[in-house]
Amino acid sequence: MNTNETTQSTAVETARDYYNSEDADTFYSQVWGGEDIHIGLYTASDEAISTASQRTVATMAERLPKLDENSHVLDIGSGYCGAARYLAKIYGAKVSALNLSEVENQRARELNASAGLAEKIDVTDGSFEQIPFATASESGEGFDVIWSQDAILHSDNREKVLAEAFRVLKPGGCFVFTDPMQADDCPEGVLQPILDRIHLSSLGSPGFYCSVAEKLGFEVIAFDDQTNQLINHYQRVLEETERHTEDLAKKIDPQYVQRMKAGLKYWIEGGKAGHLAWGIFLLHKP
Repeated sequence: MNTNETTQSTAVETARDYYNSEDADTFYSQVWGGEDIHIGLYTASDEAISTASQRTVATMAERLPKLDENSHVLDIGSGYCGAARYLAKIYGAKVSALNLSEVENQRARELNASAGLAEKIDVTDGSFEQIPFATASESGEGFDVIWSQDAILHSDNREKVLAEAFRVLKPGGCFVFTDPMQADDCPEGVLQPILDRIHLSSLGSPGFYCSVAEKLGFEVIAFDDQTNQLINHYQRVLEETERHTEDLAKKIDPQYVQRMKAGLKYWIEGGKAGHLAWGIFLLHKP
């Protein structure tokens, strides 16, 4: 199903336009390496972004009680399909990748083919607010695992995203995800510079996600708070952006680079002030 066939929220449309832009595609493919464009788990302050980002994928996979060649995974907000390729290569899983950016999806399909994994990974243009797959059933419809990394914040109807994940997840399946959030005790108004930068009216919080999940019928198995890694990650991205500013300015709008630097500093400041949160959620559908 193409995204044009669905009704999406304004926030999702804004995110789609952003990630489809040449500047954004060039930045994420250059600075993050175009593989896992998500928050990393760092073991050293100067560790490569790509290494730390890949560690997040591996850690999330290890949290799942079962993942093998019989597993069918749905990655919502799949980006360049770095996680999908890891799950297909290491575990033999079949992966359906759902992502709103046609530009990212085309690059993902090319990378999947280059890795010899095109038959294991299906890439669909679409929104996680209206997942274009059948409702799960006892008879076999649905997914064994729902996966998402740092994508749900781009919806202004996050409860709908979790409801859609619950709908297509098989009974007994798990939903593992991360998302940049505000802290549960975040004072009102202090995150406005971040919200303005990413064109959002709010962020979720650990308490919000746990509450919504339980209301929908999920069991909250764990939330592994790794907020310090959010700070580490945005600090590393800022360092790499500053290091490559001259080269980036030859390929993309210099104003984009300057806005990115300012935005990264907002995330770092918000994290250090205790106003942000990040970690790995593991939910189970009874």
